[in-house]
Amino acid sequence: MKRFDLMSQVNSRGTFLCSQKALPYLLKSANPHILTLAPPPNLDPKWWGPHTGYTLAKMGMSLVTLGLAEEFKGRVAVNALWPQTVIATDAINMIPGVELSACRRPDIVADAAVAVLQQPFTQASGRFYIDEAVLREAGVSDFDVYAVEPGKRLLPDLFL
Repeated sequence: MKRFDLMSQVNSRGTFLCSQKALPYLLKSANPHILTLAPPPNLDPKWWGPHTGYTLAKMGMSLVTLGLAEEFKGRVAVNALWPQTVIATDAINMIPGVELSACRRPDIVADAAVAVLQQPFTQASGRFYIDEAVLREAGVSDFDVYAVEPGKRLLPDLFL
């Protein structure tokens, strides 16, 4: 239960709390955005059965995104971003059997976040962006620059 509580506190509660604390400042901003790193909502049992706690924590973030997007519609853009492929992070490093060479570097998510946050806040809210699709729309065509090992087959990310 300690691990479950921690995941819930960091993910869904953390998303809600950080958003609430930032909103007074965002409402005074010229281009206010909240961008959560959360997957598109998905009720497919294949994600829920093997790791219910983790899935609930991540989907909680997605539901907070949907709720805040509706609550602050027209005043603050509230969207989410999720990677197309597994990203080489310290957390992934802790999962046995995941080859980092089959992952992308975190830069792809950062570049996609910049592209989302630079658009006018009135352009979109309540959307669940995928990093590669965002960058393709922005004109990026060479994704090998993001690969840990260019040319290697990439692992698709969780929840996609």
